[in-house]
Parts: sequence; C-alpha cells; structure tokens
Amino acid sequence: MNILLTGGAGYIGSHTAVALVEAGFRPIVLDNFSNSHPAVMERLARITGTTIPLERGDVLDTPWVESVLRQHRPVGVVHFAADKAVGESVAQPLKYFHHNIGGAVSLLRAMEATASEADMPAPTLVFSSSATVYGDPASVPITEDFPRSHTNPYGHTKLVVEDMLTALNAAQPNWRIATLRYFNPVGAHPSGLIGEDPADIPNNLMPYVAQVAIGRHEALSVFGDDYPTPDGTGVRDYIHVQDLAAGHVAALQTLLNKGKSFTVNLGTGRGHSVLEVVKAFERASGRPVPYRIAPRRPGDVAQCWADPTRAEALLGWKAQRTLDEMCADAWRWQQGNPNGYRP
Repeated sequence: MNILLTGGAGYIGSHTAVALVEAGFRPIVLDNFSNSHPAVMERLARITGTTIPLERGDVLDTPWVESVLRQHRPVGVVHFAADKAVGESVAQPLKYFHHNIGGAVSLLRAMEATASEADMPAPTLVFSSSATVYGDPASVPITEDFPRSHTNPYGHTKLVVEDMLTALNAAQPNWRIATLRYFNPVGAHPSGLIGEDPADIPNNLMPYVAQVAIGRHEALSVFGDDYPTPDGTGVRDYIHVQDLAAGHVAALQTLLNKGKSFTVNLGTGRGHSVLEVVKAFERASGRPVPYRIAPRRPGDVAQCWADPTRAEALLGWKAQRTLDEMCADAWRWQQGNPNGYRP
C-alpha cells in the first residue's frame, strides 16, 4: 500500500518513512529539499534495504501534486511539509502563512480532485500538527480538549489548518483525518544514518546542544532562567523521533481500519527542563555543554507537556524511550555526521 509523505525527506518524515517500510507500507517521498537534503534518500535505502521513490517538487504546486497522486494512487497521505521555526515565524510571518496554510490548501485540493481515482475508499490524511496550538496552557499536563490559542505565527498556522480540516470533515464526512499534536521531537535513528540536520543555526534545543558538544558552537544560549519552573528554565515534553514515527504508523493504521477522524497528542507525558536536557546530553556525550543565560524569546511558554492517554487508548501507542536514550541517539548521529548530511 502506497503512502505519500509530503516533506518526507525531513527530520520526522524520514524516520516515519523507515517505520512505514517496517510496517509493510510503501512510502513515496514528496519534497522540495528547502529544509532537507537529497542525501537522505540514499540513507533511507541503506536502512530499509529498498529504494524509496522520490517526487521532487513543491506541495504548493497543486496540478503537480495531483499528477503525483494519480501516478502513485496512495491509500493515505501524511502531511509534514511546512516551515517550523518559532523565532523565524515571528520575524517572517508571511512566509509561514504562505507555506504552511497555502501548502495544506494545495494538498487538500489535489486530494479532493483525485479522490475518485485513488485506491483509497475515502481521502485519508494524517496531519502533522503541534502542541503550539495550545498556546500558553493554564495547566499541565495538556489534554486534547484544552482551549486552543497561539503565541506565535507558526502556532497560528497549525491552528488554522486544524480548523480547515474540521470544516472540511464537516462538509465531507467521508474524509478520514488524523490530527497529531506533537510535543518536542528529538533523537535520531539508532543506525546514526538519519537525524535532525537544520539548514542553518538550529532553532530547537537538542540539535544546538549537540552542535555545542561537537564543537560547532562555543556555548548554548538558555533563553530565560526566570520561568515559574523548578530550575527557572523552560520545561518541555521531549519525545524520541522513533516513538513519534511509530505514532504516525499507528494513526494511519487506525484511520484505515476504523475510518473515523480523530485528534491526539503525541508526547511522553513528562516534562524536562532545558538544564535537565543539558545534563543528560553531557552524560551521553561525556563532554561539557557550556551555556549562558539569555533573555526570554518572544512566543515561548514556561512549560508544556502532554497527557497522552487518548493516543494510547485509541491507537494502542505509547512512547517508550527515555531522555537518556534520546540524547545517546542524538549524539551518535552528531558524532557520525558532524556537518549533518553535508560533506
């Protein structure tokens, strides 16, 4: 069964491609490599023992996406393709509204146009959403029925696409849509062949910590030490990317088997502070991770972690890996690929 992965060469997409192959699916990667690298495809072949088809192009090109859907006739689509840096979204909001919302509209129109020709009994979509749709939560842990809001344009785009999918499902109840609200993906495949490789200076904590440990940066900037948390630094629910990939497979299988749309959190149910992550990475790498305190970033919240109960009940899925395992796998990837996918 073919599954189309938009943004499938990216960090989460590439790990999900591996998980899909292991589950017996045939992923098709659609990517324009704006924030990923073509070398990923050869790495995926080495891990899976099979060549994963690639369609190189932009999800904003609706007629082209239609042609890809007609060619491969997937039974489902997993939509990763989006820009995802909170700070950049604050500085460049129009870029985020254009790519994230426009890309989703383009994909949905292409799926709608080709639905009668596809091998799926109904349009089937897994949407890569985010815990940023909860804004600055009044309490933790966060359940799926918490009020939604946003504190930055990136989160706003995810919230708008969620609302768009809800409206689409109300108008066309035959659509099968899984909305997956990620918390903070980290780590890498245990082979060390694929991992997180930001095109520029990392916006997320773990890859920056890894680059400090490997010597690419002098020190980590910790944005704020005056939050109402145990050590004053921000607390997040870090989830291993392998666990997250397994969550996508479980969501897809549930859609195909049960045919009902749903929304679930994908997280561990536990928060770790920035300084906890730093200490865990020092244990994994055996190297110091120097840091300095910097002012808070606009759009950041104090603490955010999931109540993943619904995902376990509905999908039979639960995150398995610890923070130490996340750091160990991230370090293995960083050591083996000091410049990411670039020579």
